[in-house]
Amino acid sequence: MDVVTARLRIAPELRMFLPVIRRQEWQEVTPDGTSTLGHHVESLGIPLTEVGPMLVGGRGVSPSYQLAPGDVAEVHPVPRPQQLPEEPRFLLDVHLGTLARRLRLLGIDAAYHNDMDDPALVVQANDERRVLLTQDRGLLRRRALWMGAYVRGSSPADQLRDLLERFSPPLRPWTRCTACNGELEPVTKQEVAPLLEAGTKRHYDAYGRCRDCGQVYWHGAHSGHLEEIVQTALVWTDGANSR
Repeated sequence: MDVVTARLRIAPELRMFLPVIRRQEWQEVTPDGTSTLGHHVESLGIPLTEVGPMLVGGRGVSPSYQLAPGDVAEVHPVPRPQQLPEEPRFLLDVHLGTLARRLRLLGIDAAYHNDMDDPALVVQANDERRVLLTQDRGLLRRRALWMGAYVRGSSPADQLRDLLERFSPPLRPWTRCTACNGELEPVTKQEVAPLLEAGTKRHYDAYGRCRDCGQVYWHGAHSGHLEEIVQTALVWTDGANSR
């Protein structure tokens, strides 16, 4: 009997996207003369934003490759760190607010709105050339989206580590407003004195103010926790860059 199927070999890093009952290395698909390799991969549940090199017969192919009966395709994840044409700028969906604040704490440009629907997210990501971060696989499959990434992890700490390892963005801690993403500029105590409580003025001398929203920052009662986040992120980034 003639072979009428093709086989896909799915890398371990991508199997999390497969349905539980099909979470295995080898997947069989049926070439139909019109569906591309990219379509077959997405039909299994794997967003193409997460897919890196694809090989057929040891030769690199694009997502538009037409599978033939008997083909064996290897599907690999995006290499880490992922190379982008410019310093990464991000847009996070409504479920990733804590991650957005942590990225801003590290000086990473991270836009976030808690009331933006999927079509508006795609429009902003495209207009501003931001990488859309989400855990919604359907959102990543929108054809109009120029670039997106699935955020792995259930806790903000795990999510942050995943993003730093994937994109290895330069870190500039304490340079962005965690509330609005604006850049901070140093100001004197005298300039912001009317906005400060008496205890704050007595105990702190170094201040920054957001150029966009005017929020004033200083190393206050929560700086120990925030400093731990920053120092841990620096360790993760150094580890990723040394590989």
